[in-house]
This record gives sequence, structure tokens and C-alpha cells, in this order.
Amino acid sequence: MEKHYDAKAVEAKWYPFWEENGFFHDTPESGGKPYTVVIPPPNVTGILHMGHALNNTVQDIMVRWRRMQGRNTVWLPGTDHAGIATQNVVERALRKEGLTRHDLGRDKFLERVWEWRGEYGGTIARQLRKLGASCDWQRERFTMDEGLSEAVREVFCQLYDEGLIYRGNYIVNWCPRCLTALSDEESEHVDTDGSFWHIRYPIADSDDFLIVATTRPETMLGDTAVAVNPSDERYAALVGKSIILPLLKRRIPIVADHYVDPAFGSGVVKITPAHDPNDFMVAQRHNLPSINVMHGDGSMNEEAGAYQGMDRFECRKAIVADLEKEGLLEKVEPHQHAVGHCYRCDTVVEPRLSKQWFVKMKPLAEPALAAVKDGRISFIPSRWEKTYCEWMENIRDWCISRQIWWGHRIPVYTCSECNHEWAARKTPESCPECSATGSAITQDSDVLDTWFSSWLWPFSTFGWPQQTNDLKFYYPTHDLVTANDIIFFWVARMIMAGLKFMGDIPFSQIYIHGTVRDDKGRKMSKSLGNSIDPLDVVEATSADALRFSLMMITATGQDVYVNMDKFEIGRNFGTKMWNAARFMKMHMEKTPLDWQALANEGDPVLDAAQLTDDDRHLLTVCDNTSTALTDHLESFRLQDGARLIYDFLWTDLCDWYLEAVKNDLYEAAPQRRETVLRVMTHVFSKGLRMLHPYMPFITEELWHQMGYGAAEESIMRATFPTPMTAAVAKDYGMTTTVVEAVEARRELITAGRALRADYGIAAAQQVRFIIHVNEVANAARLEAARDVLATLLRAEAVEIKVSAEALPIPGTLVKIGTIYLPLEGLIDIPAEIKRLNGELDKARGFLKGVEAKLSNESFVSKAPAAIIEQQRLRKDELGETIERLERLINTLAQ
Repeated sequence: MEKHYDAKAVEAKWYPFWEENGFFHDTPESGGKPYTVVIPPPNVTGILHMGHALNNTVQDIMVRWRRMQGRNTVWLPGTDHAGIATQNVVERALRKEGLTRHDLGRDKFLERVWEWRGEYGGTIARQLRKLGASCDWQRERFTMDEGLSEAVREVFCQLYDEGLIYRGNYIVNWCPRCLTALSDEESEHVDTDGSFWHIRYPIADSDDFLIVATTRPETMLGDTAVAVNPSDERYAALVGKSIILPLLKRRIPIVADHYVDPAFGSGVVKITPAHDPNDFMVAQRHNLPSINVMHGDGSMNEEAGAYQGMDRFECRKAIVADLEKEGLLEKVEPHQHAVGHCYRCDTVVEPRLSKQWFVKMKPLAEPALAAVKDGRISFIPSRWEKTYCEWMENIRDWCISRQIWWGHRIPVYTCSECNHEWAARKTPESCPECSATGSAITQDSDVLDTWFSSWLWPFSTFGWPQQTNDLKFYYPTHDLVTANDIIFFWVARMIMAGLKFMGDIPFSQIYIHGTVRDDKGRKMSKSLGNSIDPLDVVEATSADALRFSLMMITATGQDVYVNMDKFEIGRNFGTKMWNAARFMKMHMEKTPLDWQALANEGDPVLDAAQLTDDDRHLLTVCDNTSTALTDHLESFRLQDGARLIYDFLWTDLCDWYLEAVKNDLYEAAPQRRETVLRVMTHVFSKGLRMLHPYMPFITEELWHQMGYGAAEESIMRATFPTPMTAAVAKDYGMTTTVVEAVEARRELITAGRALRADYGIAAAQQVRFIIHVNEVANAARLEAARDVLATLLRAEAVEIKVSAEALPIPGTLVKIGTIYLPLEGLIDIPAEIKRLNGELDKARGFLKGVEAKLSNESFVSKAPAAIIEQQRLRKDELGETIERLERLINTLAQ
């Protein structure tokens, strides 16, 4: 083995080996129990970001673990065509050529989009490979491929024929930049500092006026009424009369409607049916006209009078100035409110009256709501179930039409000869009503919302509407791993679609992971300049380091805070494993055993007479670790799993066991030496298999370097560890008593090492320890491990006896007794007392400074909470340091 681990070379070697040999692929014909995961399809425009890294690492851990358990595993990858986002990318490219999509026409423009997809659409798939994602690339799908397009048309036609898809004039969220309608979920609300303009609306045939407040003065040009609450006595006499719309001088009615809150503002609201969803409903009840005063691009149209041609925000300023000039502006108040923004381009969304296609969601939502409430589908963490249920209980119809060209074109056709409208799965040759053909038949020009194909993902990707073997075997899928921001966009809709079209839930568990943030708690974004590119982390450390570090610092369902330093956790752990493997292999090469057979045997074949407490302890902890790890993975406690493996391999194996058996490997009799090697091989091979889902590359390399697997095999097809049978464990003396005894001895050794450090005695300096033990049995176990004790304490002599006598020398009380360190001849006691007093004075000085800060009201009120907490922790640390130094000085002074 090379002295240093070369992550780049290893990762470049093993991924092609896995993919080319079909290790990620399974089929129904292989049989067994299926385990299916579908990837949340990233946008075809996307590049890997830290959120993808977290999401796909979690999925890959689950998939690799289930694969090693022997499940028939499929992790299906693919990409989403991302209608608005992809069209925007291609249109930007066209603008650089001085062209628009309209210059090309629809067909030529779509050709350009497909060309772009062919050139750039595979970027994120290549990046996922860099991460180590063990997707079944033979099954890769795209939401615009022919099979999925067939599924989209089938679903649309079924819903249309059942009356669950309809077209109507409704207020929709409109993006003036993308020139398309958006669903409610695609309009992201941002708290924004704005104003409330209080405007005087003159009452017709009167010198009085009503005060109406608005946050969008430009929309007043489309007012067709003002409304008051019917129970509001202040305005009862005015209901049925008219007001004169300021600026445009249009006469409009005063209506009474329970929608108006009489306690809010003046109790009078303007009704603008074409530009507000609530006003639209009021207008429907009172038979009011709707006047749209804007073009699709947000500029004012001919209905805006003198303001025609202005941008909506330019118009706002002009209207406010004109109102002020005419004495119609009562006052202006600052007002913070939530303003919708396009989820793709961040443009302020405009509520706009438009003819669109909708899906009736209530009939679809009811069974999907029941599936969560009755436990067939569960969320991890469970708190997301409440969020899901509240949304489903208040669901609104889904606007599914988009005024763009890239996407699934709505399969609705109209005959100009007889005005018949119908939905068709294939392009019709003639009208089914009057048999007209050719140009008489036109297709709706809109395309479907991107999510209309994504909500079918768990079953369309396996061949639906065809009843394929894949669909029958792999549906329903099992676990879905995603972020909370697409619970409504995607998760809820997939549940509705699965129940509607497959008659079964699409998955049984939904793991909602947190958001990746910087170490200041801010969401990562280009605008803040705080993003960390996961591929930069891979380049600087390794894919394994990225994956393992993320899992070590990410609690279940919680946000994760990262900086580049945190990825050293995984790199350092990988280096530790490499160095431990080199040490073990060096000794394995001196003993000709069948390491492959030993690494893959169920129960290890060991000479019980040769086993020590250290051997038994390691074997027991190894089995306990595999049991606990399985439990953690079952519950998506991936951080607990990572820490468990880390502690077992780094602490139990490397720091304690390998150090304890070094003398046996170099000096012991052949039988004992072979036993140590057998124990190491059994445990390390299990450790690599446990670690593999987290760190696939280094574990594959070490599996082969150690001779645990044949050249053509992979660790990912090795069996995930389980404990040895109870009878064998009993024969080997693997008991709780042994574990407790070794843990107690470790505590003793740790205390002895601390005594050395307290008095500044170098690790290389030989010392003598005296151990007073509280029980005869404990003394016997320590006597049996005297050589190990001396080695790990770096002691020339260790005296062990059963005694409760307290010696007048430095010592530390531990569970099984007290360990003493005679200092005679080791240190200059007066000089050491002087040194410790100097340290004590420094610590007291530092403590005084910290206490002064924390007692300063100005500091406590102005400093960030993290800084205050840091100072409090510092105070506690200094207090402990002072207590320790005083104890050491008192001991030396006796």
C-alpha cells in the first residue's frame, strides 16, 4: 500500500468499475425483496450545489445499505425539463445573437432547446457520479422523453374526461418577466417594506369622500367598485350609491360584502377584480365587470388612460404624484407586507385575470390526506405531517397552464368548423364531431406546468401507462428523500397521483432533510457570495470526505451549518483508516492466511484460549455497533450512525485495540499472533462494510487492498454486518462484564495519562504508577493485562494491589480504584509549584476580564448572542482550569 492515500486516483478508478460492471443495476427477474428510491429529478439546467450533495448523500447511504442487506435495489435517476428555467437559459443565449424565440418560431426554437439539452443537460448527472451516487444509470429518465410524455398525455386526458381539468378566467400569479402564469406554490412571498397610500374617493353628487387604503396604487385604474361590510353602520346609507374613481373620473358603485373587515383601516376597500383574487370573488358575487389595466409584461395598457405605456412601478409613482397634486392623497404610512416573487427569476408577481387551465384538487386531495392521517405514509421528522395536512385541508385548484413553448403542450384540440373541443392522447387527424381535417383543427398553444410531469415520477419512470414488469415489481417505491420547500410542489402531488392512477401510495416514508447554511446561519446563495461548491470540496479533500463530514454535522431533519474547515472531519478520518490498514496489512503479509475467507465468514473461527479481554471487548463492541447502526439507518438517524462508526473505528479499533496488541504482533507466540490477526480481520472487514454506505470509495479500495474481495467483486455486494450467533459469542466469553472491565481499564489509563500531562512529564519519560484497586476481581483482570497497562501508560513499572489506602502523592479516583503517580525524581517540585502559580495567575486574570464583559450591560445588550455565549463558555472553562491548578498546587505542597 502507498504511504499516503490518493483520493483522486481511487475515486477515478472505482466509479467506472462499478458502473461498467452493472453493480448499480437490478431487475425484477433477480427476485428478492425490492427497495426502490426515485431521485428528486434536478432541473436539466442545474449544477450540483451543497443542497444536492446533502440530499443525494442521504439517498446513496440508504441505497448502498439496502443493497448490502440483499435487497433488490433500484435508485432511479433522471432530470426535469424545467420549463421556465430552461426556456430562460436558451432565450438568454438567443439574445446574445440578437434574436428572440419569436424570430425563430415555435418549432425552430424547440429544436434549439433540444440541442442545448443534448450539449449541457448531462452536467448534473456527471457531477452526481463524482459524488459517488450509485444510481441505476441504465434506467435514467427525462421528463420530456417519449415514455413520460405518453404518461402526461394519458393523465391529462383522464382528468379532462372526468371533468377534473377545466379552463376558466381566474386571477392567477403572473410573472411579467417570464410572461406566464405561476401556481400558488411558484409564487414565493418575501416580506417587503412598502407603503399604505390612503386615498380620498369622492362620493358622487356630494362634497364628501371615502378613505381607501392600498399598497398598489397603480391598480386603482382597474377599480370597478368600493366595498363596505353590510353590518358597518357608518356606511349603511351609502350602499347602492356611487363614488367617482380618482384620476379617471369613472363612476363606480358602493357595494356591501362580508369580505370587508370593518375594523381594518377605514373599513372601505377598493374592488379591482382583474388584479386581486379576493376582489375577483367579490365581483363574482355582485356581477361587477373586470378591467385589466396591464399588459402581460407589466406595462399599463389602453385601459390605464393617460398612464398607458408606463411600467407598473413607474405608473405607481406618477399616480401618487397626481393624487397629491389633486389633493386626493390623505396620508402615506410605512407598511411591511408579503409580496409574491417568481420562483425562477425573482420578479415581483402580478395577480392578473387570465384564462388558464386548472385541475380540481379537492377530490384528489382527500385520499392523499387520509394516507398520511392513517399512517400508510409517514414523515421524518413527524412535525412535517402537520404542515402537509394543513395545506391539503385548504388546497386550492392547481393552475397547470404556462404561456411558454418548452414543455408538454396541452393536448386539447379545437375544431374551427364546429367549435368542438376535446383532449386527445395522440394528434388527431380529424374532428370527432364533424370530421373536419387539416387547418380546421388547432392545438392549445400553452404548455403544462413542469410539475405536471414530475407528479407522475414514481410510476411513469417505470413504464406507466404500460403495465411493465418493472412497474409491477418496483412500485410502490419505499423512501423519498427531499427538502421541505417542495412538499407542496411535488411530494403532495405525487401522493395524489399515485393514489389516483396506481391505486396505491407512491412511497411509505418521506425523509425531509434541512437546509445547508453557512456557519453564520445564512442560506447559501450567489448574491451573498457564501456558497460552497461541493465539487471544490471534492477537489480539496475527497468525495468521501464531503459525504462523511456532512453526515457527521447534520442532525436528523435539522439545518446544517458548514464551512470548508468542517470537511476536514471526513478527510482526517479517511487518513486514519488508511494508516490503520497499512499497519494491519504489514503484519498480515507475514502470516499466510486466506484473508478473503476470513473477511467474509459469518462467525469468526478463533482459538478461545488465546483470546484476551481486549479481543473480546472489540468483538463485542463491533457486534453492538452493527446492531445500533442498523437501528439508526432504519430511522434515518444518519448523524448518529456516522458518529457510531467513527467512534468504533477511530477510538475502539485504532486508538485502543491496535495499540494494546502491538507487542503481540511483534513479539508473541505464533498462536497468539494469528488470533490477533483473525480478530483484526473480522472486525476491520465488518467496519469497512459498515462504513461503505457513507464512504464508498476508500472502503472499496481498502476492501481490495486488504485482500477481502476478489478483483472482479465489489464491497457494495458484500453482506452488511450482523452480530455473530449468541452461542459462538458465549463460547468466546463475550460478556457485558468483559466490556465493562475493559472500559474501566481505559478510564484508568486515561487518568494516568492526564496525571502525566498535569505535571508536564514527557510521554517518552519512563515513570512508575501505583494502582489501588477496590475489588480482588478487578485486580486479577488488571494483573492479566499488566503488559498492556504498562505499554499504554508508557510506564517502566506498574504496581497493582487491593487497597483503600490514600497515598500522599498525586492521584486520580476512577471507577475501579485510584491511580497514583510518584513524582520523586521526575520533577523539581518547587519549580513546578512556581510554574503552576504563574499559570494560575494568568487564568485568574483572564477570568476577571471575561466577568467584566459579562457584567457590562452595554456589551450584553449589543453583542451578538453567539459572542455572549462564547464568553460564558470561556468563563466556565477558566473556572475549571483554576480549580484544577489549585488542586495540583495543593497536592505538590503536601
